[in-house]
Amino acid sequence: MTVHVLKLKIFGMPFTPPSIELKIIKLTSIYLNKFPNKPISFWLSFSEAELINAINKCNNSSTSGLNKLSWRHLKIIIKDSICLKKIVDIANACFELGHWPMHFKVSTSIIIPKPNKKLYNSPKAFRPIVLLNTIGKLIEKVMGERLMFQSISNNFIYSSQLGGFKQQLTIDTGITLMHFI
Repeated sequence: MTVHVLKLKIFGMPFTPPSIELKIIKLTSIYLNKFPNKPISFWLSFSEAELINAINKCNNSSTSGLNKLSWRHLKIIIKDSICLKKIVDIANACFELGHWPMHFKVSTSIIIPKPNKKLYNSPKAFRPIVLLNTIGKLIEKVMGERLMFQSISNNFIYSSQLGGFKQQLTIDTGITLMHFI
């Protein structure tokens, strides 16, 4: 039995011989060195306006989070400037400390039967939903919007990247495809 087969059995994954690994490292460093250096972008603290903007986009009729707090409740809570300030402080502290609190990570999955199914003996007849802490979801939304804005405004994303960005329509993908054809 060769060393490669032995490692495959031990680790349960394919092993790349060292000569190929060395070539991959050399090629990767050659291509990575061709990317232009981008300016350093600093992260500003979150603002109250960002949180208000993010929460106003949330649907009032969605299910309450794991902490039994719905978006409708949170919209009422943030009308109090002290509560809004505390939530902004929590968001900024999470980012500055590089720590995501455990109670934001805890989730519960609920299985909901899909309506109008003849039989419920198949997994396709059900829809799972995951409940998370609502304040944690709000902070994630604000961070996601900020990251998207920073990525686009600093040209960190190629202009041909169309999926997963706001204001990128299917028509844009079609036009890009037509351009290359």
